[in-house]
Amino acid sequence: VGCDRSKNLVDICGEKHFQAFVCDALSVPIRSGSCDACISIAVIHHFSTAERRLATIRELARLLRPGGTALIYVWAMEQEYKNKKSKYLKEKNGSKNKDKEMNTGTAQTTLNDQGPDNSSQDSAWSNHLLNDLKDESCGAKPVADFRLPVHTNRTSFHSQDLLVPWHLKGGTKKKEENVDTVLVPEGSKELQELSPVFHRYYHVFCEGELEVVCRSLDCVRIQKSYYDQGNWCVILEKL
Repeated sequence: VGCDRSKNLVDICGEKHFQAFVCDALSVPIRSGSCDACISIAVIHHFSTAERRLATIRELARLLRPGGTALIYVWAMEQEYKNKKSKYLKEKNGSKNKDKEMNTGTAQTTLNDQGPDNSSQDSAWSNHLLNDLKDESCGAKPVADFRLPVHTNRTSFHSQDLLVPWHLKGGTKKKEENVDTVLVPEGSKELQELSPVFHRYYHVFCEGELEVVCRSLDCVRIQKSYYDQGNWCVILEKL
């Protein structure tokens, strides 16, 4: 059984005779302990706070029966790992798939919840996690203000929290839709209007970060963690 925040994607699943429904990853309407296995692919990196990312993994664990397993994939900060570039970096701009992206979600995320949570306990946990994750090798640059950097597709990441452009290919612009403008050519002040561009929020994970979040839950244990083509991945077991 599949679930997604996007009704349009769920409708496509129905047309293909798959079982799927619309829901939020923070609150899945399935009984606790009723699933043998769960997968979360390219979802958790769209949540804008450490508390929500943890809550999503806790919700996955809730669904599992004891001994059940969960597989989680999130986008990695390190798109070049052990001297090997990911397919994301290798993908040439001239390819037929240039407007597609690996591991992309379709839900548009608002950024108004970027501020600290009112709960002192959650904020303390978040601060503790951030301190644990300070690692110069990650290469992340702190965001100086509330404006998030916009990522250039098929390039390395320079910030953990950013917006990734999604170019709507062949779409028709509705009256109420806003169309972004981009600099063409690079460095020029000249603006050119293109197809609608949607900016999706991402928190790309540094090495070890996903494991730290998972280990903060006492109801699961990590069976395996690994890197796979620009993604950090874990397999969890429900205790």
